[in-house]
Amino acid sequence: MSYSDDPLSLAVYNYYFHNKNIPVRIYSRGFDVDEIAPSYFFRLEDEMPIVERKALEWCQGKILDIGACSGCHTLPLLSRKFDVTALEKSPLCCEVLKNRGVKNIIQQDIYDFYGDRFDTLLLLMNGTGIAGTLKGLDRFLIKLKDLLLPGGQILMDSSDLIYLYTEDDGSVLIDLNAEHYYGELVYQTGYQDQKGQEFPWLYVDQDLLATKAEQNGLLVDQVYTGENCDYLARLILK
Repeated sequence: MSYSDDPLSLAVYNYYFHNKNIPVRIYSRGFDVDEIAPSYFFRLEDEMPIVERKALEWCQGKILDIGACSGCHTLPLLSRKFDVTALEKSPLCCEVLKNRGVKNIIQQDIYDFYGDRFDTLLLLMNGTGIAGTLKGLDRFLIKLKDLLLPGGQILMDSSDLIYLYTEDDGSVLIDLNAEHYYGELVYQTGYQDQKGQEFPWLYVDQDLLATKAEQNGLLVDQVYTGENCDYLARLILK
């Protein structure tokens, strides 16, 4: 999921147009700095995690790929002859999408997007992250619900970060009096000599997602669990 003011967009752009595979740095409070190569955003379907491949299998009808970035999920769906629209707020990523042959591109933030509905809303690479916080998840789910056609589905992945706090003996070290849910993180990306703005990013455990979905008129109809505490959820209208 890309942000127009984030160095990630520039890294994706430079990799595609200038063949520069310079890693993006990922900063998060309380964790070590991580790195991700922009080439990862151009992976082929057989290089994707099982959860992502399963999501592509579950897609149907008219599809909106939300946070399309480089189009690594959009393109396999187009090859299957689906009607796919790529929603992406970064102008640099939209340039990449256009040059990769994606015709239906909307350069817009999800919350500013109106006027069309879809059979499938696809949100991968931790799709719940766009919500930002647990409080923001309610607003996010309501927005997604408004974009669904009757009988439509939301395909969204996430991970339960409880494993980060689990000891070898199986005990879990979480402060139950903490102000924030343990899946609420704050990220910042860096690329070359640039640093982007900090932004909230949400990971949600399966049970909590099901609860939040029901509170907002949705049901978690199906869940596929991956190999690394990640999962794919299919949400439908109640």
